[in-house]
Amino acid sequence: MKKFIGLLLLLSLSGFATLVAQDEPEGSKDPVLFTRMPGFYIYRYDELQFDKYDFPVGPEKIQAVEGHSIFIIYWLKDNVQQPSALQIIRNYTNAMKKIGGQLIYEYEDGGSQNVVLKLVKDGQETWAYVYAAGNTYNINIIVKESMEQDVVADASSMAKSIEETGKVALYGIYFDTGKSTLKPESQPTLQEIAKLLKADPMLKLYVVGHTDNTGLFDTNIKLSIDRAVTVVNSLVSQFSIDGARLKAYGDGPTAPVASNNTEEGRALNRRVELVKQ
Repeated sequence: MKKFIGLLLLLSLSGFATLVAQDEPEGSKDPVLFTRMPGFYIYRYDELQFDKYDFPVGPEKIQAVEGHSIFIIYWLKDNVQQPSALQIIRNYTNAMKKIGGQLIYEYEDGGSQNVVLKLVKDGQETWAYVYAAGNTYNINIIVKESMEQDVVADASSMAKSIEETGKVALYGIYFDTGKSTLKPESQPTLQEIAKLLKADPMLKLYVVGHTDNTGLFDTNIKLSIDRAVTVVNSLVSQFSIDGARLKAYGDGPTAPVASNNTEEGRALNRRVELVKQ
């Protein structure tokens, strides 16, 4: 009798453990692009505002993409018929194609099926990697975007760089793509530039705009000048800096600090520099 009760208790606890294991993590959800395969639940869900993933795009070839990251592991529920790994991959590939996306690379690795998909829509680029092995599959999604800069150079570090090298490169000044209008998140850096100038009333600066090499040369030169002018005007109007101490200039793509062959390099080339007159 005791053995029978013990068996019932063990079965009960096993059932409870299975139920708990199939509870989905708090805050987890399917990505905007896709529903999930029928009969699967979310076992793990990670979402990061900014991260990088190396997407395989060919034999021994990867494409690093940075931006908003979502990683999901799905597991098959109990007593549900298991689909093949290929069936899972085909479902996601067809779903991506129906919304205008494309298949970048598909391959088999041992018993798993793998596919990399890409969607460019409304000016936004989204990459997805799906790994499937029958009773489980993973999705890595990166919505490509530049990182929002949370740490900015302060006035003292700017002064030190100018003293040592005659200039300082700033990456905390933001503009919309192809435009010269300052974004609100540029304010902390502008405040530090104003602090720098007020701390040294004799300091005069060239404010130099730089771009990457994307687009037409003449357009980039004009854009870099317009952005430098915008920064100067903001310092004068918002922080009461004497305009005679500042001169706007634009170098466009002619003075890169990194290769324009990668997104990381292009991001470094898009900058504003303060150069001592």
